[in-house]
Amino acid sequence: MPVRRNTILSAALGATLTAAVMLVSTSLPSTADRSAPRPKDTAAHNLGDPDYGVCRGTDPDCYHDWGNFDPANDGYRILVYSRTAGPRHAHLGPVLPAGLNPPLTAAHAAQSALVKLGADNGFAVDWTEDVTQLSSPSRLFRYNAVVFMSTTRDTLDDPAQTALRQYLRGGGGFVGIHNAFGTEYNWEWYEGLLGGANYYDHGRNQPGVVETVSRRDASTVGLPARWDFADEWYNLVPFPSKVRVLARVDEATLPDGARGGSGHPGHGRDHPVSWCQYYDGGRSWVTTLGHAVEAWTDAPMPGDEHFTRHVLGGIESAMGRSPFCR
Repeated sequence: MPVRRNTILSAALGATLTAAVMLVSTSLPSTADRSAPRPKDTAAHNLGDPDYGVCRGTDPDCYHDWGNFDPANDGYRILVYSRTAGPRHAHLGPVLPAGLNPPLTAAHAAQSALVKLGADNGFAVDWTEDVTQLSSPSRLFRYNAVVFMSTTRDTLDDPAQTALRQYLRGGGGFVGIHNAFGTEYNWEWYEGLLGGANYYDHGRNQPGVVETVSRRDASTVGLPARWDFADEWYNLVPFPSKVRVLARVDEATLPDGARGGSGHPGHGRDHPVSWCQYYDGGRSWVTTLGHAVEAWTDAPMPGDEHFTRHVLGGIESAMGRSPFCR
């Protein structure tokens, strides 16, 4: 009997070992598979997740509904701020004189387009490049949203920085378009306002395909899942965090690729171009799009009607006229 029991145990053990060897051999790649080249991930990594010390993200509890705005009595009004303290985009035209609502010319394509957008959609638009118009929270509380339209570098002085921060903390709305990302580089609170993101570089202005990520937001309702557009396709450091991404560019559609002039390799399959968040009591909707003059004029350009709709929805949601950041 002992001999028979050992024989049975040996047979069972042998069968188990044979099955284990077969399992391992079928689960491991062959030598040929292991030696096959794998696609190289060239996207930028380790771009940070800074903590800006404020309530921010997609939770509406971060919003301060303190009664600073009464659209029932005052209607809706935005302030377009386009002051530059460095390179100036062509869509802004010549530098505007001091004061509120100085004369605009055809060369002031972006400002004129936003004024028309308001006129066509029932909200008032003021515009300025005079930093004193942003000198106090009380001035800014006249506006349901403040739009930074391709501002550049240190475009705010100390009183304006303080006023903008207090305005957001009081429930204000912020919209940052295109080179708003090239503004106030060394002010961490403003970087957080942009979604914890900042401009690093861009490649050639070129056509690409924008992918609509979330189609429930006011700025994306009715947009196609994919639409043609041309832009500089900003590369970012840091990468946006705690935000709701609304649209991104498909880097595979860029003829010259996403690599920027300072060596940024692009963001691979996740290259956002628009997003939203609640920030320090207020609302923030931002987009890196909007470089071309044609995007702001009646000149034909693929996707310009989708871009206009996108910006309109972003403004209306930031000022509280439409549901925000859905």
